[in-house]
Amino acid sequence: MKKTLLACMMIMLMLASACGKVETTSSSNTSSEPKPEESTSPASTSEYCSQGRVKLDSETEKFIYGTWKVKKHLGFANSYNDASEYPTGQKFIGDEIVIEKDFFSSKGLKNYKKYQYELKNPLYQNIATCYNSTSFYRLYKIQIPDLNINDEVKAIDISDPSTKMSIPVGLSFLAVNNDRLILLSEATIFELKKITD
Repeated sequence: MKKTLLACMMIMLMLASACGKVETTSSSNTSSEPKPEESTSPASTSEYCSQGRVKLDSETEKFIYGTWKVKKHLGFANSYNDASEYPTGQKFIGDEIVIEKDFFSSKGLKNYKKYQYELKNPLYQNIATCYNSTSFYRLYKIQIPDLNINDEVKAIDISDPSTKMSIPVGLSFLAVNNDRLILLSEATIFELKKITD
């Protein structure tokens, strides 16, 4: 019985530690000295992304505001393929998206009715920041071509200010080092190019 209980506790500890930091106590540890807490700064936990809704920083805001053209198809998420764009994503290429402080429009994505959306005074939030390509892949299971090991990737969510709900169009954006913008359309990945500020 004791062996079964011990085995169950070990399995639970392994599972919990795989999900994040776990505090354990041991009956053999009789020291009353507190152990120093592990650092949770990005430098020490770069294998993971920080998550949580936060307002965009001014540098990211300045970067994303403008009119963007879909420049090229980069690939698909590893989890599933969006058959509507397989294998080249040609129906998005050349279409435009407007991201401004007081206005968002995906109506420039002409070939898909479900992506036609406009929003006044949208809420732009950073929902995750990944500090390198490894942590990004671990969270999103997406390989972006030319993503370097030390690139910082911010996932940007766009929400309706009245409902606080994300736009229901299957679109999301990734800002890479605030010099590259990636569009995720369900499982299809596109590179965007800014055409106006």
